[in-house]
Amino acid sequence: MLFRFSDVFKSYGAQEVLRAVNFQFNPGEHVGLVGRNGAGKTTILRLITEAEMPDRGTIERMRGLRLGVLAQHVDFRGSTTVLEAVLGVFERLRGFEERMRELEHEMTVLTGSELDRVMEEYSEAQQSYEHEGGFSYQSRAESVLLGLGFGKADFGRVAENLSGGEKNRLGLARLLLQEPDILLLDEPTNHLDVDAVEWLEDFLGSYRSACLVISHDRFFLDHTVKRVLDLEFGRIESYRGNYSDYQKEKEERQEQQQRAYEQQQEMIAKTEDFIRRNIAGQKTKQAKSRRIMLEKMERIESVSNLDTASFRLKPTARTGDQVLVLDDLAIGFPTRRLATGLSFTLWRGERLGVIGGNGTGKTTLLRTILGEQPPLGGDMHWGAGVNPGYYDQRLTLADERHTVIEELRTVTSMGTPDGELRGFLGRFLFTGDDVFKPVAALSGGEKGRLALAKLIYSQVNVLILDEPTNHLDIASCEALEEALNQYTGTIVTVSHDRYFLDRIATRILFFGEEGVELFDGGYSEFYQSHHQSAAEKQAAELAARKAAERSVRRPESANGSSKSGKKQKGPGAAEIEVQIQSFEEELRQLGEVLSTEEVARDRDRLLELSERYQSLERQIAEHYQLWEAALESQ
Repeated sequence: MLFRFSDVFKSYGAQEVLRAVNFQFNPGEHVGLVGRNGAGKTTILRLITEAEMPDRGTIERMRGLRLGVLAQHVDFRGSTTVLEAVLGVFERLRGFEERMRELEHEMTVLTGSELDRVMEEYSEAQQSYEHEGGFSYQSRAESVLLGLGFGKADFGRVAENLSGGEKNRLGLARLLLQEPDILLLDEPTNHLDVDAVEWLEDFLGSYRSACLVISHDRFFLDHTVKRVLDLEFGRIESYRGNYSDYQKEKEERQEQQQRAYEQQQEMIAKTEDFIRRNIAGQKTKQAKSRRIMLEKMERIESVSNLDTASFRLKPTARTGDQVLVLDDLAIGFPTRRLATGLSFTLWRGERLGVIGGNGTGKTTLLRTILGEQPPLGGDMHWGAGVNPGYYDQRLTLADERHTVIEELRTVTSMGTPDGELRGFLGRFLFTGDDVFKPVAALSGGEKGRLALAKLIYSQVNVLILDEPTNHLDIASCEALEEALNQYTGTIVTVSHDRYFLDRIATRILFFGEEGVELFDGGYSEFYQSHHQSAAEKQAAELAARKAAERSVRRPESANGSSKSGKKQKGPGAAEIEVQIQSFEEELRQLGEVLSTEEVARDRDRLLELSERYQSLERQIAEHYQLWEAALESQ
């Protein structure tokens, strides 16, 4: 057991956040913590780290438990470079290195018993160094930096001068290399592009220690966790499996809970009726007994009472079969082209998911097809009857001074009754006096919901969505996905939310380093196709490198061995020196291979080559000892 919560309660003023929370976390577990915004997920982390204490209940921790916490804001001071910042994690190993260099110097000047003592200490230090991964820590540090999106040119940059997002990525790199008993990751994908997120998924997939992940990225949870803790109404329910498994089991549990709720309500109604009829009659004692029983009864929550946005789309006008046609379109700016050769037809009812790294041209494509930015070349045109509507990730609304209901009214016809508008806004979680809140006072999530409400109410027949799930919690994302799957119009959406794309997109437009690729199929199919191609490419490269490594090795006869049965004299110093040169050349080539980005992104391959690197280091050290012995015997 790493830690255990037992009947933990936590309140802030009159607001009870956690009530009777019970769960246990075991070594090696990979667990996701999910819940609505404000449910108390961050409170759980603060209790684990002892940043806060429970009001009631106990939290037991393993003695000496080492926690690794991903801070939301990471800072660095002084002239420390990016590489030095991550290598600082390995202070103990670097201490071994420094001591071993000192001992090597002493061995050159000492003799007799003093030399024996120093050589013994050197041997012990070398064994500890090897056992703790000293031969591969530099390559591991570089591979993590490369995997999280830093290029080799960034290694020498001063960490203090990095942007906020880069500092957070550097903090994550340090945390992953520390290998604590448990990683506590709060939204670890926030500052990562798709490539870095996929690298982190692979890293955590083979990570041996435990990790607890809070994330709105459901695709990430699907690929990294084997258990999900669901925080709702201040309580935690545990589910086995990844996010998709959790979602299915939760639906089954909610159906059972709703049936139990309805049965309990029926029993309560019958009991209250019995009490009313008999409280003053001959069965007064029984009625009072049943009234006490009702007072002590733990009431079952109705699942239907959960507040979830209801994105019900109104019917839309029909477009022609061809909605959008691109012919050799080039997009970007006069000083910089972002993409060229865009040629495809978007048909009525299709859902196009647009993905790619930051700055590759995704939003520029949307702005170009909407006429907000001129194309740099080629041609494009909309089909007949098209009425597009745009959801801007910047959440641009008509007037910050408007109330919520006034902002919605900007896309309605004159005379629409307030009751209809309030009812519609209620589906987006704007209830009661919320509709009279000024737009300027809304949170990012509330502005996102209001912008979607406007777009949906306007009855456009082509939805152009730029990161529509950015400001929504998981429950609202799922409601939006359900509604969009019922939508009869056409959708073009830019999104980093791969789970959202998996449920919505029928085609994928990928902006990559080698150009733009149109893929027929959903995101999971695209993901599998690209990962399979990458794996085949890596396998071919590994086979080629192994062949190259074999070609630089000397044949067996070069080390002085003989195929005859005669006992041979040991190799001389000159022959051992040739062997050392051969090993060092192989070590140099292997070091170059280890520093490549392809190896950095493949953990299994990195481990395999790191083991070979360590083996070569040991052989070189052993042969230097043989060389010294051979020199003494001459």
